[in-house]
Amino acid sequence: MSNRDSQELQDKRLVVGVTGHIGAGKTSVAKHLAIAHGFYYIRYSQVLSEWRAKEPDSKKHLQAVGWEVMGGGMQVELNTRLIAQIPCGSNCAVDGLRHPIDLETLTKSFAPHFFLFYIDCPQETRWRRLQSRYRELADFSRADVHPVEQQIDALRSKAFGVVTNDGSLQDLFSEIDSLLGQL
Repeated sequence: MSNRDSQELQDKRLVVGVTGHIGAGKTSVAKHLAIAHGFYYIRYSQVLSEWRAKEPDSKKHLQAVGWEVMGGGMQVELNTRLIAQIPCGSNCAVDGLRHPIDLETLTKSFAPHFFLFYIDCPQETRWRRLQSRYRELADFSRADVHPVEQQIDALRSKAFGVVTNDGSLQDLFSEIDSLLGQL
């Protein structure tokens, strides 16, 4: 395959970034894209963990490491590492964008075939869904307002589609399939 053919394959692949707050349904959406539509699945926290985390993949630890990366000006490097793991020619679902730099880097790398999906969900619903992970509302609330989570709302207005996840998984997947059909 020539470099030109390889570039054409890369340019035609569809890359969907999925963002939203803790418990909104990002992973469910990205995994649905992988299972139902054959997208390659990659998660920011997976790349972060492989690169920087020295402890188990607890949410609290990954948030601390994420803030170290974000606050230390290493977000571009994290994005470079993530992009390097996306197979050439494969559609890809990227789970867990948290910062405008993530959006900027992915848009620049995959334009015009990069699209952001913002998953919205009321905080009370997210808390109910995550009670097994966070034993107390105070723990969930601390995680939800951690500095690494503070840029997520800035991504909403830049999303190709905003989906409110306050119903069943089937409802969520139907809305995602509809958005995907618009691409």
